[in-house]
Amino acid sequence: MIIKRRIVLKGVLAAFAAGSALLASAGAYSAWPKAAFSSKTQTDILQSLYGDIEAVPSGKIKIKTPDVAENGASVPVNISTEIADVESISIVVPNNPLPLAGLFEHGGGILGYVSTRIKMGKTGDVIAVVKSNGRLYTAKKTVKVTLGGCGG
Repeated sequence: MIIKRRIVLKGVLAAFAAGSALLASAGAYSAWPKAAFSSKTQTDILQSLYGDIEAVPSGKIKIKTPDVAENGASVPVNISTEIADVESISIVVPNNPLPLAGLFEHGGGILGYVSTRIKMGKTGDVIAVVKSNGRLYTAKKTVKVTLGGCGG
């Protein structure tokens, strides 16, 4: 009987140690750019995320969204780029109360592609910002948001 108690005690201690390690590593994942996500303008977002790097319009970024979104609560967005060595892709919706809709950081050798759904409060632009080799590239597409598809 004592052997079983020791096995249970070792198991509980091992589970506690593993749980503690997971909680400790969760702190590393919580380092998100709070200032960028709480910024109110595109300029402030880019400054917070990338510093003084100037964003240049690029025809190598493709934004695929519906031209008319019947439900602004869930607008599908696909962003792809032919630009090499993509470090990150950001989605900015200037007409939203909090314009930064997403920030996707890429590792080396990853395709420059993001597919997600965003919330849009009203008709406006969806702007993709791609960082590659220390430079920023942008593209935008206007999406009309209707209320229940009635053209509002």
